[in-house]
Amino acid sequence: MLEKLFALKERNTTVKGEIIAGLTTFITMAYILFLAPNLLSIAGMDKDAVLIATALGGGLVTIAMGVLVNYPICLAPGVGLLAFYTFTVVLGMGIAWQTALGAVFISGLVFLFLTLTTVRQHIVEGIPAAMKIAITVGIGLFITIIGLKLSGLMTVTLSLSPDSLAQVVATQGHSTPGSSETILTLGNLMDPQVALALFGLIFTALLMARNVQGSFIIGAVVTSILAYATGNAQLPENFSIMAIPDFSKAAFFELDIASAMHLGLVTIIFSFTFVELFDSMGTLIGTATKAGIANPKEGKFPGLGKAMTVDAVGVSFGALLGASTITAFVESAAGVGAGGRTGLTAVTCGVLFLLALLFAPLITLVPNCATAPILILVGALMMEPIRDIDFSDWTEAFPSFMVIALMPFTYSIANGVAAGLIMYPLLKIIAGRTKEVHWIMYPLAIIVLIRYIWY
Repeated sequence: MLEKLFALKERNTTVKGEIIAGLTTFITMAYILFLAPNLLSIAGMDKDAVLIATALGGGLVTIAMGVLVNYPICLAPGVGLLAFYTFTVVLGMGIAWQTALGAVFISGLVFLFLTLTTVRQHIVEGIPAAMKIAITVGIGLFITIIGLKLSGLMTVTLSLSPDSLAQVVATQGHSTPGSSETILTLGNLMDPQVALALFGLIFTALLMARNVQGSFIIGAVVTSILAYATGNAQLPENFSIMAIPDFSKAAFFELDIASAMHLGLVTIIFSFTFVELFDSMGTLIGTATKAGIANPKEGKFPGLGKAMTVDAVGVSFGALLGASTITAFVESAAGVGAGGRTGLTAVTCGVLFLLALLFAPLITLVPNCATAPILILVGALMMEPIRDIDFSDWTEAFPSFMVIALMPFTYSIANGVAAGLIMYPLLKIIAGRTKEVHWIMYPLAIIVLIRYIWY
């Protein structure tokens, strides 16, 4: 049955390999089960309600992606959009969280319309091969940055002037320091947590060099055991294996669509749609390419339309449950790096999300020092296709470079894709090579410019 449903032999994988890959993805993205409630509670939502919506929404939509599309891609409320929802929309604009959920729901419908009318598919087809490859590589570096931060191997050093410090205090930490006041540096290698992460990174890399199946999981388990054995990780107080959230607090169908239809929220709906469009597109392209499902050089993306439909429906479905925008998670690449090639990877991860409603405390037992090395190693695995970009052609090289550089260093997949969409047609026009540009790149570049100028 599994062979017929997921075509395991065709994609050169096994049930065991897919389950390990699904577990790997879940471990690397399970933090969202705690980050989402913490962020949305600042917007006035109940933590139990958000946990329920996150686990249910992420689990069910991920299972749908696995069963209906056969992609090893997992979905959950996006981190960037959680922050936008809380700090920009609810707190910044003084909008009720119910109305903000209504805006998310509408953005999902817009997304679905763009998918059913094949606009999203045409966008993917129109993006040149070099940019698609750059998206894969850029996502790899983006994942690496996340892993380096979580591990403590990379840190941000602040040297604030009195004026900047006063502004940070006045805005409760939401100020932007000057460029000379921040610097990325190597973390403190004497810190036990950082040292454990470094051990996990090297140990797992050695396992991979020996082609050991399940290297990521083995590395995470060994590092976790070391963390507890050395006293650098402790069981939470009053720890219990099971802890069922209070379903009476669930925020099902509490969104306010009527208020969100107000003309003043058009900008918010557009922003949700814009970021989700390019974030999900980048993740789908990058992950499907790494899994061998898609071939950007030949323009082949089987199942892309169905994947985008599930992704779009997931946005509105999540809002109905009480969650911010559900989107394809970049950490899906961790499962692909572990060998995931089919929807069975996604189904495994989705089932674990649903089980998290009953066993949420168990998730906290895996420390950051054990999961961060996986993300760093996945970033290394995703560097491979960069050799297929023609860096001798400046009109291909510079847009690709902008995609690759801006994703990690602006902490946004959408920013990297947007930069490429502008620079590619611009350089081709200047070089007198407009015939090499798909027509859809021009309206996309204009839309991107309008968005950034307007926003």
